[in-house]
Amino acid sequence: MIKFLPNSVIYSIIKSMGYKILSKKEICPNQFEITIDAPYVVRNAKAGQFIIFRADENSERVPLTIADVDKEKGELTLVFMAVGYSTKKLAAINVGEEIHDIVGPLGQPTHIKKYGTVVCLAGGYGAAPCYLIAKAFKDAGNKVYMIMGARTKELIFWQDKMKDACTELFITTDDGSLGEKGFVTQVLSRIMNNEKVDYAIAVGPMPMMRAVADLTRDKGIYTEASMNPIMVDGTGMCGACRVTVGGETKFACVDGPDFDAHKIDFDEVINRTKIYKDQERKRDENCNLLKQGEVNGK
Repeated sequence: MIKFLPNSVIYSIIKSMGYKILSKKEICPNQFEITIDAPYVVRNAKAGQFIIFRADENSERVPLTIADVDKEKGELTLVFMAVGYSTKKLAAINVGEEIHDIVGPLGQPTHIKKYGTVVCLAGGYGAAPCYLIAKAFKDAGNKVYMIMGARTKELIFWQDKMKDACTELFITTDDGSLGEKGFVTQVLSRIMNNEKVDYAIAVGPMPMMRAVADLTRDKGIYTEASMNPIMVDGTGMCGACRVTVGGETKFACVDGPDFDAHKIDFDEVINRTKIYKDQERKRDENCNLLKQGEVNGK
């Protein structure tokens, strides 16, 4: 079955004129929030969708989930961690300069409807896409619990925005430096024991999403996970982002990124994300050498 791209995506592919960065700030150590002038991208963007960017003409294509949009101003907000070659390139672009190209919105939106009680679980960088998701569920009339987790307090961001987007916000940190010491799953377990939960969605590291799925399975709570596997073209042609869901092959870019977490083969996905670790490490080392050369004037 051929899946046709919406006009806004086609326009963003054709445009290729650069997307100006309007604001940029480091919200956590090595984690950045940027706002971009992208009216044709945000016009049809919905919670849970993503974009693919190229920092410059020779860059690789990298997917980032849409963190926030201002449709009146035509502004797109992205949050990312500068951990690899391409995201470090993106972090180096200054306000007033342009990202070479952006394609989006891509993927299926999160399935928003009135379930009753909804729990959104965000691990680390997963807090950014969870903002729009929680807000959409709240606007649909749900009682929304948001559980944000990170290793330490320095990695927690957007607390005020999250409070506005949900009914009640919980924060956990591995070291107990902010909120409750421990993991998002212990708060989820407590909520499930105290009241009926109708739907849960997890966004973040694969082990966290798998732990959430394991916890809600016995309770019969419909749970989705926002998958972020290796992705190349983002339009369903290459198959790099394939995920096994209920024994069937799905593409995260066009069928997802949200899937029934109880049916995802997490072991397979986690193993596939490790395939290019050596290449990523070498590319990152080259990036650091180039930066060092610039500092030394070479």
